[in-house]
Amino acid sequence: MRVLIAPDSFKESLSAAAAAEAIAAGFATAWPEAQLVRQGIADGGEGTLAVLIAQGADHQSTRVSGPLGDAVDAEWAMRGNLACIELAQAAGLMLVPPAQRDPTTTTTHGVGELMATAVAAGARRLLVTLGGSATCDGGAGLLQALGARLLDAAGQPLPAGGGALAQLASIDLQPVLARLAGIELIIASDVDNPLAGPNGAARVFAAQKGATAQQVDQLDAALAHYGKLLTQACGRDVTDLPGAGAAGGTAAALLALGATLQSGAEWVLDAVGIDALIADCDLVITGEGRMDGQTLSGKAPLALARRAQRLGKPVIGLAGSLADDADALLDAGFTALFAATRAPCNTTEALARAAPRLTAAARNLAALLKLGLLLR
Repeated sequence: MRVLIAPDSFKESLSAAAAAEAIAAGFATAWPEAQLVRQGIADGGEGTLAVLIAQGADHQSTRVSGPLGDAVDAEWAMRGNLACIELAQAAGLMLVPPAQRDPTTTTTHGVGELMATAVAAGARRLLVTLGGSATCDGGAGLLQALGARLLDAAGQPLPAGGGALAQLASIDLQPVLARLAGIELIIASDVDNPLAGPNGAARVFAAQKGATAQQVDQLDAALAHYGKLLTQACGRDVTDLPGAGAAGGTAAALLALGATLQSGAEWVLDAVGIDALIADCDLVITGEGRMDGQTLSGKAPLALARRAQRLGKPVIGLAGSLADDADALLDAGFTALFAATRAPCNTTEALARAAPRLTAAARNLAALLKLGLLLR
């Protein structure tokens, strides 16, 4: 029996690599003769960087502006001439204490700083992974960090944050376009929201980042205004494109610079050579912290399950918890689903005990599979 163990990260508790090790430890206890192949995966959001570094990408760290404007140490990676920039490293919600979360003031400036650093280091391709942002500034801070001129009616540089976009009077992208000439920009994201409107960045995501109902309205109007000026500046309407609203509208700014938008999960799976790993195994085990209806929206475990299904390999989902709607995944490529949580508990306890519970669940899963094989 050869088993591919390829989970996504378990948010706020285990990296993809740590989750794979926890599952492998349990499986090996019950079925020591099984051959276990570990491979972390990601969907283009947080955790993508760690997966690429595990694949041998050169680990880098640069001090840049964080979402609140204070300095943070942001990690990134280089593999050949490709640089991986993970937005969450410089503008992630995890960098903002809950009491200070306010997407009307947080900025993506540090993401632009990381991009500039990577280009200076020789990168000719920039992969910007979007997810987990604390921002709703439409990528304005990113553009400013790269040299774009975003000015108010008085000709003054626009302050940081999505709220300030309402005062925007003009955008000049030429300094950025000149700086990035010959550089390929790739957005890794699985969000399909437009920049503004009922399904836009503010109305769907801003509340999760600390916005009040009034601020959601303010941000949506500001992003719509910003989108009109961004369209004028780049010469094409990027604001209504599916995915433009990713990471508080950061995708819209990157699209205005000529970036291409790709499925983050599919990009990562290709990057780690997952098809060859699937073809060489008898069983695939994947999972994430919580498997639910959102897993159907382009998440890495589903993308992996669909590939395994095409290759005729069974896939088991092993999650921290399963929502009531998780059974829909059984019609989308999964053979079976299991949860590691054994009894009701609060989130803090679930996160703290994620590894041992995942190991215990994997041990029981392996014992069940071995028994089934013996009874055939």
